[in-house]
Amino acid sequence: MLYEISSTTLVEWSRWQFAMTAIYHYMFVPLTLGLSFLLAVMETMWVRTGKEEWLHATKFWMKLFAINFAIGIATGLILEFQFGSNWSNYSWFVGDIFGAPLAIEGLFAFFLEATFFAVMFLGWNKVSKKFHLFSTWMVFLGANISALWILVANAWMQNPVGTEFNPLTARNEMDNFWEVLFSPTAMNKFFHTVTSAYTLSACFVVGVSAWFILKKRNLEFARKSILLGSVFGILSILATIFTGDTSAQDVTHTQPMKLAAMEGLNEGGNGVGLTVIGFLAEDPSLPSTRMKTTRYGIAIPKLLSFMSYRDPDAYVPGIQNILDGYTSYEGITYPSIEQRMANGNKAIEALTSYKQAIQEQNQEKADSSLQILKENYGDIGYGYLESPYDAIPPVPLVFYSFRIMVGLGMLFVALFILSWWYAKKRKFEKFRFIPYLAIACIPLAYIASQCGWIVAEVGRQPWIVQNLMPVNVAITRIASGWVVTTFWMFAILFTVLLIAEIGIMVAQIKKGPKMGEIQKNTGEINLKNG
Repeated sequence: MLYEISSTTLVEWSRWQFAMTAIYHYMFVPLTLGLSFLLAVMETMWVRTGKEEWLHATKFWMKLFAINFAIGIATGLILEFQFGSNWSNYSWFVGDIFGAPLAIEGLFAFFLEATFFAVMFLGWNKVSKKFHLFSTWMVFLGANISALWILVANAWMQNPVGTEFNPLTARNEMDNFWEVLFSPTAMNKFFHTVTSAYTLSACFVVGVSAWFILKKRNLEFARKSILLGSVFGILSILATIFTGDTSAQDVTHTQPMKLAAMEGLNEGGNGVGLTVIGFLAEDPSLPSTRMKTTRYGIAIPKLLSFMSYRDPDAYVPGIQNILDGYTSYEGITYPSIEQRMANGNKAIEALTSYKQAIQEQNQEKADSSLQILKENYGDIGYGYLESPYDAIPPVPLVFYSFRIMVGLGMLFVALFILSWWYAKKRKFEKFRFIPYLAIACIPLAYIASQCGWIVAEVGRQPWIVQNLMPVNVAITRIASGWVVTTFWMFAILFTVLLIAEIGIMVAQIKKGPKMGEIQKNTGEINLKNG
């Protein structure tokens, strides 16, 4: 029999297992989203111009895409299985909401992507040029539609809208599909996630191509790939910055505690600045170790207020203000966390009373309990918290992850501009720091991508569904040993898959695109100035 661990440890191991599998899975997703678009563009250039160099460039990058795509599917399937195995209470609570987007993703988007992937990868010389090109574009479309539905489901967890709670089944039921699909949270999350994925893909293409430059191999192929990747990267990172700004505005309204954690802001106020570089330290005067203070930092005055409300003098609450209760910039009064915990307890008691009244066929008691439940349902999750400080996420992790993400984003802007100029002017014997920077930005792009998800997911703790269900209520009450065992099984399996993917990709990169049609003679290019 598997050993038992405390309930607290069961929650932590379940969280760690999901975080580990999600991190591994998301190592493969961004490259699939962005590289599929670049493949479609390259093949379009081949079909339109008839130049063989575009054909072989497409085939080279397609091999890397296929390797990444296959392993991404394997890790994604294991990730979804955990909803039933480790998070059954959550699955029951949100099944009617979460199930619809994932069903659409599985039945439509995934099969669209998988079907045309087979034609794209295996259909050379078996279907017409135009149909093959159509298949490549469909793979891109299917991958991004798949991402849409997954992110819609995730966005609902961040901001649950368009639903009605059924007290008889204790489940949320969708009553407005379009509100769920087109909520500002869902749209911001989708566009910010996919544009950041495009940025990562551009870094990958530019970095791999830069390796060929350093090795003085396939220079024309590398030059064109850098030009295409840099232009795509510039557009993508600018879109990522814009969608990140709109996402921050949405977080301001829907998850103020996350915003305060991102900034390490204990005490808010009017005209709050944004810390560009800062270091957090514990303040002994604060009532909880979860709360931190910015000891050293460089801040841009009033920028956080402006980013949040487009008003440099707007009021932005800090962690302590949210704990105590505050009145927002729009004039909405939010009660203290202690009051919301009391409201949550009322909702939980009213739900129990309602079910009992239904069993007793006491309609008057049922109606009274249902009314109390409806009045307090928005705070029901707070009833499961043991302390108001439980509503504070891990501030240092969110604070530093946000700054790493933003800082690397600024680096990528410089990378794409420099890389475009470098390839355009053919400065292959000068400024060799640029290809080295491009190669270094491949792992940095993955770090930035993971930091973004840390901010999004860790920043909303303790909630698995914002305000409605904390993580400790969502887990499956199973033997903790099963979770520990499967954690290490998946960790080993995913590590092996990651090492295998890197090894296979490196081998394919070393082979390079087909020689002859693209460029056997590196002397075809003037290494100095073209």
